[in-house]
This record gives sequence, structure tokens and C-alpha cells, in this order.
Amino acid sequence: MAEPSAPLVAFRSVSKTFSRPEGLPLVALSDVTLAVARGEWLAVLGKSGCGKTTLLNLAAGLDRPTTGEVQVAGAMLRALSETALAGWRGRHVGVVFQFFQLLPTLTVLENVVIAMEFTGVITRAVRRKRALELLALTGIADQADKLPGALSGGQQQRAAIARAMANDPPLLLADEPTGNLDSRTAAAVIEVFAELTRGGTTLMVVTHDAELARQADRSVEMSDGMIVSKRRSTGGES
Repeated sequence: MAEPSAPLVAFRSVSKTFSRPEGLPLVALSDVTLAVARGEWLAVLGKSGCGKTTLLNLAAGLDRPTTGEVQVAGAMLRALSETALAGWRGRHVGVVFQFFQLLPTLTVLENVVIAMEFTGVITRAVRRKRALELLALTGIADQADKLPGALSGGQQQRAAIARAMANDPPLLLADEPTGNLDSRTAAAVIEVFAELTRGGTTLMVVTHDAELARQADRSVEMSDGMIVSKRRSTGGES
């Protein structure tokens, strides 16, 4: 395991190349080195196609680097088999998607509980209680018994955040979490993220939302698969 002072996420000279049908390689990431501290909120900015989502997928262990090393929560991801990686991910990473991806035939409460059932990290006796606590944290406890389709977009996104935090992962990854929300609803989601980071969760958010980026502790900007700038929320270069 990593020392407590070590970064929770570390990319070391990471490159990722995809093969294309026409035979020409697509370089999604090029020699990226990046460290994210425990409890830090990092915003990842850049135009579409610059490598932001690839960066998140590598941090989640959903993809593997072509070269370089990705270390998260003390684990060197390259060294894990696919089976071990899936188990590791369930314990250490929560993922929030732009389009929510809630199961439509389960209630909001059941969507959160089922995430616990897949991993077994949270004991059966306390799963419902924990799910209700997470829905209260995200401000939608009163929606627990409704189906996702009965909720607004903002409420569905908050339910997705609660589900991502179901197993108390140290790392939360969010890909354009406010991209489909109006400004008022996005502000409510941003406050949920702030509350989570105050509680010690490490957060990496891919976003085009300037307000969301301003609330982060630090932001990095990507272009053509590379990190081209890093900035603290105070506006000073890091």
C-alpha cells in the first residue's frame, strides 16, 4: 500500500495509442505525468478529443496504458489481471457519467444498494441505511422510492453520485457531470462535489464547465493528448 502522504493517483510517462481501421495509430495520450493528492479536487479541461476521457478511463482501470505506469490507491494497475482489476475498481473507484446510467426499473434507493451488492464491501445489514445516508448527502432522500424516470436531470445526476459513492471509494471520477444540466441544477451538483471533497474524497472531473473548474483545487488543461498547463484555483501556476 502507498504511504498516506503519497498521491492517490499517479501517472508516470503515460501514453495511450489506439489502432484505427485504416491502420493509422491514434495517439490519445502522449507522455503524461500527473499526480493527484489525497482529498484533492482536480478539474481536467480541454477541447473534445484532447485525451480527457482517456485519462479518466486509465485512472479507473477501464483501459490500460500503451507505455508508462498508472498507480491508484497504492495499486500498480498494469500488474493486475482483468479479474483482479474489476475487484479493485469496485472497492476504490466511483464513476459518474454525463448521462447518469441509472437502471430504469429500479428505484433510486435500489440503484444505490445494488452497487454495494456487486462488491460485498458494505455488509448487507447496513446497505439500506448507507444508501439513505448518501441520498441525504446528495439532497434527494425524499426521492428514494421513485424510479429514475420520475426525477429531474439534476436529481438523477445526484442519484448517480450517491451510487458512485456507495462503496466509500477514495477516488471519484466524473466525466462531464454537469454537461446536460442548467446552471442552477449544475450549482447543486457542484456543492455535492464540494461536500465530498471536504470529507476526504479525491475527485477528478472532466469538464467544459468554467464554474465547475473554478471550484476545484486545481485544474489541468489538455491538448493533443498532453497536459499543456496546470493552475491552482487561486489563479497561480502550479
